[in-house]
Amino acid sequence: MLPAQIPQPNRPHGGVMTRWRVLLLSAVAALAGCMDARVEPSPIPAAIPAAIPVTVTTLRAEALSVLEEFPGRVAAFRVAEIRPQVSGIVQRRLFTEGTEVRQGQPLFKLNAAPFQADAAVAAAALQKAEAALARAEAQLQRLGPLAEAEAVSRQAYDDAVTAKAISAAEVAEARATLERRQLDVAFARVDAPIAGRIEQALQSEGALVTTTDATPLARIQQVDQVYIDVRQPAAALVGLRRQLESAGRTPAAQSQRAVLPLTILQYNGEPVDVKARVLFSGMSVDPGTGDALVRLLADNPRRELLPGMFVRARIPAARYDTALMVPQQAVMRGPAGAKVWVLAGANGQVQSKAVSVGELVNGRYRISSGLRAGDTVVLSNLDRLAEGAHVAPALPR
Repeated sequence: MLPAQIPQPNRPHGGVMTRWRVLLLSAVAALAGCMDARVEPSPIPAAIPAAIPVTVTTLRAEALSVLEEFPGRVAAFRVAEIRPQVSGIVQRRLFTEGTEVRQGQPLFKLNAAPFQADAAVAAAALQKAEAALARAEAQLQRLGPLAEAEAVSRQAYDDAVTAKAISAAEVAEARATLERRQLDVAFARVDAPIAGRIEQALQSEGALVTTTDATPLARIQQVDQVYIDVRQPAAALVGLRRQLESAGRTPAAQSQRAVLPLTILQYNGEPVDVKARVLFSGMSVDPGTGDALVRLLADNPRRELLPGMFVRARIPAARYDTALMVPQQAVMRGPAGAKVWVLAGANGQVQSKAVSVGELVNGRYRISSGLRAGDTVVLSNLDRLAEGAHVAPALPR
């Protein structure tokens, strides 16, 4: 069989398929015509950048006292070395080491027997001299009438007068010697020259002590008041003197010798409940280090401060009645100096301002120039800010 004679399967009618194809081609042509027609797109508005969230604070003038801490060492108000005034053997110690003693309290007792014997010899010498004086006086009384009657020579009478004068001088010498020997007896008891806390005994019982010994018997330190020697830079003396002069202008301060609010801290940072004041006479500059030595006088009724202790003293360095304080994180430093970001106007934009900073107190800088009261300073997201940037300010929590 020829190929033309192969039977074909049944198919849909050709007219229907043709109509569908015509409709499809018409739709494609219409779509192509629409795409060929160049219609100008409507303009899209530019996106507005989101405001940067920041925290802000408004500056207000406030009073500020600048305190600086300096190291210091405690020294006793008075120190007395107990030394014997006579040489002898220590018989007894009459105090308890480390206790408070009063002025005039007996501390040591030396062997007084040799001094008592010397006093007895001096007393006998005085009696002998007094007896010689009595004899010379009697002799002079007998020769007086005889000399007037010219029954004896004038030379004999003059010798009697001289003998009486010599005897009187010998009596005075013997009395002074006796008093000196009695003082030696009294010096055998060593008393406290001042009141205070006595340290350990440096000489034991039975030791021979002399007036020329290098080691004292003991030491007494008066610590109801103590000195605190504080070292600070010499430049800080200017501010301290101004504070003292300012405090001394009021009658109350003058009556208290210009007492400043000083705070004494122990080694662990805890404050000591004492009152202290600056002594003008204690200011000097060490030529070797250039540091200024400032002496403070502190009341120490509870003996919390002991000689030799290291402490720290908070001393007023300056005072400002209208200070502008800015948190430390708001200040940015660069080659051109310090600057801060502030709100400019009411539209939420920021601008930078160059400032001069002063002391850092409790995490805040004192602004000496560049800002004024009422300025709103930005505290956070500073690295995202630029001139004229929009921000969403909020107060810090």
